[in-house]
Amino acid sequence: MKDYIEERATEIAYYIIETGATVRQTARKFGVSKSTVHKDITERLTEINPALAAEAGKVLAVNKAERHIRGGLATREKYLHRKEAACSG
Repeated sequence: MKDYIEERATEIAYYIIETGATVRQTARKFGVSKSTVHKDITERLTEINPALAAEAGKVLAVNKAERHIRGGLATREKYLHRKEAACSG
């Protein structure tokens, strides 16, 4: 594996652990795809640093378990804004 890929995977893991970021937020921050973030954590990092991969994996598991809540909140906000626009218009 190339050095820059190992370095990126490690940086991504530390970022996820420190910030609690989602895969989507992490991908945006590092300028890579969500698939790359996922592969870096679940496959590449387990070869480089299994303990770090496990720690980052825990954060991602929590984020995955909570994503339906974030989706519901986003939908609620969307309709609240529509209602406000209709009332003021």
